[in-house]
Amino acid sequence: MSAIDTEPFPRGVLIAAGAMMALAIAAAGIGRLSGATRIELARNTAGDHPALTRDLSFTDMRDGSVLVRDLGDGAVVKRIAPGQDGFVRDVMRGLAKAREMRGEGAAAPFILSLSARGRLLLSDPTTGRRIDLEAFGRDNRAAFLTLMAPEERPA
Repeated sequence: MSAIDTEPFPRGVLIAAGAMMALAIAAAGIGRLSGATRIELARNTAGDHPALTRDLSFTDMRDGSVLVRDLGDGAVVKRIAPGQDGFVRDVMRGLAKAREMRGEGAAAPFILSLSARGRLLLSDPTTGRRIDLEAFGRDNRAAFLTLMAPEERPA
């Protein structure tokens, strides 16, 4: 038999570990209740008003594609082929799931806005969620930025 089998675990170490866990839980709770993340977002976007907005709907088609429409004029903005634009699909799937969990339908638009400073935000007025697309890198931002471009109509 070794000392581990016969000696009790040091009480001070157990108390310190418990105190650290309690402190971590308290810090997370304080941060959540104080709205620190919302305050920081408001500070970063203050005075950064949308220069261009687009109300969009995303419809899953039977062939696996996603049809993106501008709800302002009903025009098709883009048809995302199966297997393409995975980031756009994943973000929209997450937002749609949040609506579904709240019992909301898909009728309300998602709002894509581009500020005068170039910040690209995606908002869901139904759930109140806002996604700062700048946080996901240049390529992923560009995937959503293509949805801001006016539809190209054949001549």
